[in-house]
Amino acid sequence: MADEVARKFEIELPPEVIEGRFADFANVWHTPDVFVMDFVSLARPPQEGHDEDGTPVMHVPARVVSRVRIPPQQVFELAKALTQQLEFWEQETGKRPQRPLNPDGLG
Repeated sequence: MADEVARKFEIELPPEVIEGRFADFANVWHTPDVFVMDFVSLARPPQEGHDEDGTPVMHVPARVVSRVRIPPQQVFELAKALTQQLEFWEQETGKRPQRPLNPDGLG
């Protein structure tokens, strides 16, 4: 069995990406080969309205501000990293995260 050489990632952050993007929520979906995370920002406040058949609905205008695709193998690592960082955040701030905004705009 060959010895594994340690990896040292040299990750570049281009200047136009440093600021990041704000997102109100994320939508996650998958295909057999990839997991996709669409980070979404609300375009304006939700508005009451009606569907084509007259059913009352809450219209939530929003736009995808970033789409990230990752292989299924990386989803487990991402979930662990998010959990770990959330625990650190809770310890540092003494807060618990608020209930996330429901993408349908109903709270």
